[in-house]
Amino acid sequence: MTFLNNRPEVDNSWTLFLDRDGVINVESVGSYITTWSEFKFHDGVLQAIKDLSGVFGNIVVVTNQRGVGKEIMTLATLKEIHANMKEEVADNGGRINKVYACTALVDTDHNRKPNVGMGHQAQQDFPEIDFKKSIMVGNSMSDMEFGKRLGMHTIFLTTKYKAVELPNDVIDEQYTSLNEWAQALLATEMVTN
Repeated sequence: MTFLNNRPEVDNSWTLFLDRDGVINVESVGSYITTWSEFKFHDGVLQAIKDLSGVFGNIVVVTNQRGVGKEIMTLATLKEIHANMKEEVADNGGRINKVYACTALVDTDHNRKPNVGMGHQAQQDFPEIDFKKSIMVGNSMSDMEFGKRLGMHTIFLTTKYKAVELPNDVIDEQYTSLNEWAQALLATEMVTN
């Protein structure tokens, strides 16, 4: 389930942006992941991130986490979940360079996707990031709009919403999971040595 729209050739000068819920972990639809014990990696994700770590120079997570703003969980707990997530990824041979989370309640907040603040934060921390040499992987239209507003190649995962008819203005490719996309990327000439 894929659509190739000017598929780029990727090397380690590229950056991978990942949404969290529904991409890395199983999403708690209608609710929030409020503790580490509730966080469950999607099947194949740890291997996928390990494989992708060998391709991309930077891998960053950009996630809307309104549950903190709603006081359903604390910022300290969110940071603990992300620290454990990064550690588990590292223990399995992968890498997440940094996690950016927007806890704001209002959609107009500069950092809340589809607004681009978290992308600019990442570029400030990693000046080598070139958005035209970046890929955004997410499972919502706000993820896709975030990527397109910054000029990225976008990958839509159908872990929450049904497949979208392609071509689509904000979606370049779509897959059923991060693992499926990673395998497709590694199996094609999209990766240059």
